[in-house]
Amino acid sequence: MLLEYFQMIDRVQGIDLDAGRITAQSTVPADSPVFEGHFPGLPLVPGVLLIETMAQASGFLLLAANAFSAMPFLMSVDGAKLRTFVEPETVLDIEADLEHEGSGFAVTKARIRSGGTKICDAQLKFRTVAFDAAVDPKTAQLAQLIKARAKDVGLIAAMPQSADA
Repeated sequence: MLLEYFQMIDRVQGIDLDAGRITAQSTVPADSPVFEGHFPGLPLVPGVLLIETMAQASGFLLLAANAFSAMPFLMSVDGAKLRTFVEPETVLDIEADLEHEGSGFAVTKARIRSGGTKICDAQLKFRTVAFDAAVDPKTAQLAQLIKARAKDVGLIAAMPQSADA
């Protein structure tokens, strides 16, 4: 996890496209510039970054579900509950379940736990936008960057072989 670069997922542990579920894990870094101001002497992960962590896990699930044909953009966070503080070096177990996908929108329910303790959960809504180089050449570049990041965190390796093309 690199908080200052918004790289929130260290590795995808598993994905089940039939069930619409992804599991991932991250370890909060011991040191980060984020902690200099949040809070001096009592470093805590900002709640908004925990929500971003759930959104990124959900995004990887959506990318896999649509075979990397569309980019999910977070558009709504509903019913978010931040249940406890998260300190440096905490191992986070992240899960997301797909509730709906279609017509350019998707909904997931996501949660983070650590050592069995509930950290946070929320329903997340996304707008999905097709990677279409004919409409905007930048989308082809974005698609390649996103697929490279998915490979780095193990999403490609965790996907069914027929879906990783």
